[in-house]
Amino acid sequence: MSKPTVKERLSYWFDNTMARGTAALIGWLAMVSLGLIVVVSALTVWLTPDEALKYHGWPGVLWLALMHALSPGKIAGDAGTAPFLAIMLGASLGGIFIVSILVGVLSAGLRGKIEELRKGRSRVIESGHTVILGWSEQLYTIVSELVKAHASQHGSVIAVLAEKDKPAMEDAIRARVGDTGRTRLVCRTGRPTEPTDLDLLSLNTARTIVVLSPEKDDPDAHVIKTLLALAKRAGDHPPVVAAVASSRNMAAARLAGGPGVHLVDSDDIAARLIVQSSRQSGMSVVCMDLLNFDGGEIYLRRDPSLADRSYGRALDAYATATVLGLRTSGGVALNPPADTVIGTSDELVVLAQDDSLIRLANGTAPAEERHIVAACAPERVAERTLMLGWNDRAARIVRHLDGYVTPGSVLDVASDHPGAGIGLAHLANLAVNVKECDATDRYALESLGVGVYQHVIVLSDDRHDPRHADTRTLMTLLQLRDMQATLGEKYSIVSEMHDENNRALAEVTEADDIVISDTVIGLLLAQLAENPHLAEVFGQLFDSAGSEVYPRPVENYVTTGVPVAFRTIVESALRRGETAIGYRLAANAGEPPHYGIVLNPDRSRPVTFAPGDSVIVLAEH
Repeated sequence: MSKPTVKERLSYWFDNTMARGTAALIGWLAMVSLGLIVVVSALTVWLTPDEALKYHGWPGVLWLALMHALSPGKIAGDAGTAPFLAIMLGASLGGIFIVSILVGVLSAGLRGKIEELRKGRSRVIESGHTVILGWSEQLYTIVSELVKAHASQHGSVIAVLAEKDKPAMEDAIRARVGDTGRTRLVCRTGRPTEPTDLDLLSLNTARTIVVLSPEKDDPDAHVIKTLLALAKRAGDHPPVVAAVASSRNMAAARLAGGPGVHLVDSDDIAARLIVQSSRQSGMSVVCMDLLNFDGGEIYLRRDPSLADRSYGRALDAYATATVLGLRTSGGVALNPPADTVIGTSDELVVLAQDDSLIRLANGTAPAEERHIVAACAPERVAERTLMLGWNDRAARIVRHLDGYVTPGSVLDVASDHPGAGIGLAHLANLAVNVKECDATDRYALESLGVGVYQHVIVLSDDRHDPRHADTRTLMTLLQLRDMQATLGEKYSIVSEMHDENNRALAEVTEADDIVISDTVIGLLLAQLAENPHLAEVFGQLFDSAGSEVYPRPVENYVTTGVPVAFRTIVESALRRGETAIGYRLAANAGEPPHYGIVLNPDRSRPVTFAPGDSVIVLAEH
């Protein structure tokens, strides 16, 4: 290859300087302008000395040339000899060229700067803020709940980083969440997996970080990579909360995030909630009410005065809070045995309206023995369950259901999904049959003989986008409702949906329960983002190995039709080895936002219950 010529070297040098941006272009224009002024001034002094003297020599001529270069209109006021006017005309023409280029350069530079600001690439200068990495449907729930939690705080900030346009993110959140009150929302465009983009969010001073499972193929790979990027950062590491879509990736995510990350198994929690809701009407609504910031919140409370008292006696300890369990050196136990002794360093897990409102009771009225219904173990019989539809979490739902039912129970899966029934080996209690069926077709549903089942589970079909899948679910629910009304059949119906906005539409179908899995996961992430120290409590709450939340018929606990104080229900539940935390009134079951649910009720206020009402308890299945 031949050696570069001088012209090529100069051209390469010029290209490199031009590539430095707007500042370099302005610098070149300044040099060209200086050269033009010097040349014009020299020609004026040389060719028209009389006019040069009129402008006081070199200083005046330089100023005159500068004015003509910057303001070409100056030539209209010139007077003098022809050579002088020609020189000034040349200065004005050169000025037109330079000024026009300068305006273009400044305009392009300013436009680029505005575009950069529009994309959200400036650093967030905040401290004590909550950071959300990624974008999914859960983000709207998280932001909405954090806004409620921070309603009384000044200067609260939520920073969002996602691979979306900054104005588009702001508009979407504003449309779904509405007014954020005292909480400021800051959006930045970037990739959560890139360390340079993470640096935009001042993570060293953040209060907590939430990593969302993105709406794309293989979302857990993106979550794990983001956790790796966070773990490898230099500086302080605030608590991290992350949602993992598939249980099989939990171990990898835990290894990537390290000990400071709190993981939420989205698939497992949603599957458990669907199974429990199919067996206990209203279960999902109870969990949502327990997890949101509209009513009571969960706190850890240490009261030395309660040391050496049994857990059963501690249930009456507070006037404005409900005891859920204990946190000891061995971990959290919800609804422990009634005779468990509270240690001096143990903390009570309590549900209260606000931390400032928790106070010990001066005394508690005794339970009304005449209203307590004697406990009797329900007879367990084989059940028949129908599952309409199939998706990726269906196999997990079936395995969880297998742990609840008695041997000899039957599950019929009716779906046209190609994967229906796959992965169901080694079930202990369920016999599974798979039938080809379009769940939206009325005639196909009638051919199933739905009336022979006690429970019907309607799953969202993952072959369709979430909106269309919800539409198909609504069609199935409407068909089932009409069949119940026409044939007089009775069976519980629980359905899975994606969009919380479809709940109001689904209520028309009078389904027993509607599980919005994205909303439940979003509520759980918001709780952990606000209270990372409660991770173990929520982990126990959704762990089948311990006690779980159940709505159970009130008539199994106390007499109906007469006023009964909640204190009596607490005592009745305690005798069954359960902890009562609230109730649900069937008459108000269709009224949002609580749908008849009352958690942490006033213990002394009498309530007249009716058949169909429920007591909400922590109990083992």
